[in-house]
Amino acid sequence: MDGDGRAAPYDDAALLTIGAFARASRLSPKALRLYDELGLLPPAHVDPHSGYRHYAPAQLERARLVAWLRRLGMPLARIREVCELAPDAAAVAVAAYWAQVEADTAARRDLAAFLVDQLERKNTAMTTPHTPLTMRYAALTDQGLVRPAHQDAAHAGPRLLAVADGYGPGGGQAAKAAIEALKGLEDQDLTAADLLGALEDAAHRAHRDHRAHRDHRAAPAADEATGSTTGSTLTALLRSGTQLALLHVGDSRAYVLRDSGLFQITHDHSLVQSLIDEGRLTPEEAASHPQRAQLLRSLDGATEFAPDLQLLEARPGERHLLCTDGLTGVVPTETIQQVLTEADDPDQAVHELIRLAREAGAPDNVACVVAEMTGA
Repeated sequence: MDGDGRAAPYDDAALLTIGAFARASRLSPKALRLYDELGLLPPAHVDPHSGYRHYAPAQLERARLVAWLRRLGMPLARIREVCELAPDAAAVAVAAYWAQVEADTAARRDLAAFLVDQLERKNTAMTTPHTPLTMRYAALTDQGLVRPAHQDAAHAGPRLLAVADGYGPGGGQAAKAAIEALKGLEDQDLTAADLLGALEDAAHRAHRDHRAHRDHRAAPAADEATGSTTGSTLTALLRSGTQLALLHVGDSRAYVLRDSGLFQITHDHSLVQSLIDEGRLTPEEAASHPQRAQLLRSLDGATEFAPDLQLLEARPGERHLLCTDGLTGVVPTETIQQVLTEADDPDQAVHELIRLAREAGAPDNVACVVAEMTGA
């Protein structure tokens, strides 16, 4: 069998139709067509006139292995790697994958505990007096060691925390404008019921302003010359008492540190994350993917603005981190958790995180905000 799963010499009479091969391999015809597109399990022969796919019986072994690995939940990208290995090396790869699954399951168990805690606290919020909270906070940005311009922005205040990562010819201004549009919320005494609406309205205004600025520019030559668009990510937390409204669009991130660990509470709106979600790409491959910076959602004035929104319940002792991908792209999550756990205060934490990003080469701009909730 060739390395791509195609049987080399074959006898036309012995070939199986896609339906027969699907029944024998316990894979659906739809799955077989997908695996053909991905180069994972191409047919032995495709009729040039009808387009019908035919498979060789010798391909059944690979197909059954694919089916077993899919039942394990292995992503297609990793299955492709395993199928190219010798049996002993494939066994090692499957064992390593399952060890990672168990580690990920433990992390999801902790995340489930976090979500249960959030829901239970919301259920009792109307009947249980809140512990008064104060918030200590710090923000810091850095141009990094490679980028010719600084296009990240950050803000930390008594009520509002935000980071933005600009891109394109006017990315720096876009990021600053996105955060400036939210700063007016610092002066508004909002109730918990008003938080999400006020934050979303402010972000939508920023999106409309960006569109108006783009449409009325006298000389959009920079965009035309480079073929680039200008926009920004935006991740923000707005606080009222113990309630935190979270708004997120793009691939900047928000995390919360609690006794049970560090949790990412945003989901990247990026091409590589969508490929990971579909099982077409592994997290390891995503780190070096040539399109890892491509966003599916952002604040760009051109597409519909569709941020993620959620309401969280804060509690004393937890720390929140908002950061751009200039940090998460080079500093491991375990290291970020250690810094947030050990830092004396938010100011020390942001300086240490920036230092670690620079120590790792800082190929991108970096912005981070750290806030700590303390009892009044």
